[in-house]
Amino acid sequence: MSGVWVFKNGVVRLVENGGSDSHRRKVMVHVASGEAITSYSVLERILFSLGWERYYDDPELLQFHKRSTVHLISLPRDFNKFKSIHMYDIVVKNRNEFEVRDM
Repeated sequence: MSGVWVFKNGVVRLVENGGSDSHRRKVMVHVASGEAITSYSVLERILFSLGWERYYDDPELLQFHKRSTVHLISLPRDFNKFKSIHMYDIVVKNRNEFEVRDM
């Protein structure tokens, strides 16, 4: 089962993927530059400019930490496994810096 978790009126529920529209590929875009995140090197460069640092605790993950917050971004090492859930995690932790768009 796959889908999207939706928070509405104080209730969280899973909305299952139904039609072909729900399987659209997503792309994360850096708002200020309009640059699409096409690799971890692009993402890392932008995150560094926003004050994030690499965190080397887990060799299975690519992780970033921002000293001024408790936030930790954890990503799969393989960019091909970089999914919309990872994109939205970055968007939430970097308000007004990134957007997730349909391709």
